[in-house]
Amino acid sequence: MTTADAVDATAEPSSLSKAETAYRWIRKCIADQTFEPGHKLVLAQIALELDTSVVPVREAIRRLEADGLVTFERNVGARVAMVDQSSYAQSMEAVAILEGAATAQALEFLDEHDLAEADAINERMRDLLADFDPTEFTRLNHEFHAALFRRCPNERLHTLVAVEWDRLAHLRNSTFSFVPERARGSVDEHARIVALIRARASAEEIERVVRNHRSTTLASYQEAQAKAPDTPASTGIIDREEDKS
Repeated sequence: MTTADAVDATAEPSSLSKAETAYRWIRKCIADQTFEPGHKLVLAQIALELDTSVVPVREAIRRLEADGLVTFERNVGARVAMVDQSSYAQSMEAVAILEGAATAQALEFLDEHDLAEADAINERMRDLLADFDPTEFTRLNHEFHAALFRRCPNERLHTLVAVEWDRLAHLRNSTFSFVPERARGSVDEHARIVALIRARASAEEIERVVRNHRSTTLASYQEAQAKAPDTPASTGIIDREEDKS
């Protein structure tokens, strides 16, 4: 399941408009890199795939352009946006703020089942530390945070987090590929977040701790990049075929 699926799992497909269906489908294809950076988005082909007209597809493309996932060039058309390294830091900063706020708003609706689920996911992440798989670790990381904020009553926050998660997936498969040493600290911080929720810490404290947790990961990445030679591997701009080997 992609990050978009995890956030949108509660939506009934039959209740979605054609434009919303197209928007989510294209966004998912970008997130899981079915549509890679630079991929040309042919409206007629997408409409055929979704068994609809080009009108809702065009509307979806406009929304994705506003999200920063798609660019539109005159006489060329729509393409999946290319990797922009400054966008990664901006999206990480946005996720830190948005997830912190969403988790704080979800507090009064979380129960022990939710916290037990978060604990179980975090233990799976801890188990990965011995034989580290950064892609799986990142997937579980998203599941952990989704378990804590999915009961947030603000649907707009859910949408904004989903958009930024998808932007991060588009920009880089896994931050932890570049800073694997950050993984252990991340797991320990997860345990602290759950403990604070169980201890009924204030919404303000939970928001601050979640925000700082995400910000620390960004700081670790930026520190590693400052020390690394300026190569495609160090910046995350890696040929997709090479990356799949």
